[in-house]
Amino acid sequence: MPGTDIAGEIEATGKNVTRFQVGDAVFGEIVRGHQWKNGGAYAEYAAVPQAMLELKPESLSFEQAAAVPTSGLIAHQGMRDEGRVASGDKVLVNGAGGAVGTFAVQIAKAYGAEVTAVDSPNKLAMLTTIADHVVDYTSEDFTTGTTRYDLIFDVPGNRSFDDLKRALVEGGRYVLIGHDDFGRRGNRLIGGTIGRILKLQILAPFGRRNDADSTTKTEDPLAVLAEFLETGSISPTIDSTFPLADAAKAIRFIAEGQPTGKVVLVI
Repeated sequence: MPGTDIAGEIEATGKNVTRFQVGDAVFGEIVRGHQWKNGGAYAEYAAVPQAMLELKPESLSFEQAAAVPTSGLIAHQGMRDEGRVASGDKVLVNGAGGAVGTFAVQIAKAYGAEVTAVDSPNKLAMLTTIADHVVDYTSEDFTTGTTRYDLIFDVPGNRSFDDLKRALVEGGRYVLIGHDDFGRRGNRLIGGTIGRILKLQILAPFGRRNDADSTTKTEDPLAVLAEFLETGSISPTIDSTFPLADAAKAIRFIAEGQPTGKVVLVI
């Protein structure tokens, strides 16, 4: 998938630009909407609407800032707007060691939740530095334990909703990001995310589930992330960096391996 996140210095501005000036260090996204087709940040220069950028926190490098926008925004929307995370909640993040998951853990913590992170053994050491509890899914099934969660934030979508309900409190919330096991299921549209979302919609009248329209937030989410970054409440987790010329190698690394956090291209 073409990249959508950028960080860098502004080289020129259009006549209607009022928020930034030449030389400002910024970060943000190239496009919004259907990003599986509309990406395009793998370039030395990019033209971006001013509304999609924020000033880069001074404490972050450009590499760190470039690792934030899309994954951070997905995690923030899922946690705050859809999951309605609140102080004192018990939150479980399934697939916590990847790009979205690491932000989801930290954002939940920033809102005062107690967070359990679930992932593979090679990611647990990193997760212990940002989560309250960690679970190795290869040796422990969190859906059959005694702990119940107010919110389950499911990145890979690799467990059935029937299983997950066992781990939720009465009236608990479930947020499905739906990466279809990070693409390893192939083109299983009905058997993958779409099928699961349709099932959740059918089940909604008979039980409690997350409703993305139940909360309306007016704050610019990228500005909220910038504030969290500035205060140190969240920090991007970067697995590795590649030069722009090795973009194809970076994509293969993501597809074939299990990076912990983000992979960043640098110029």
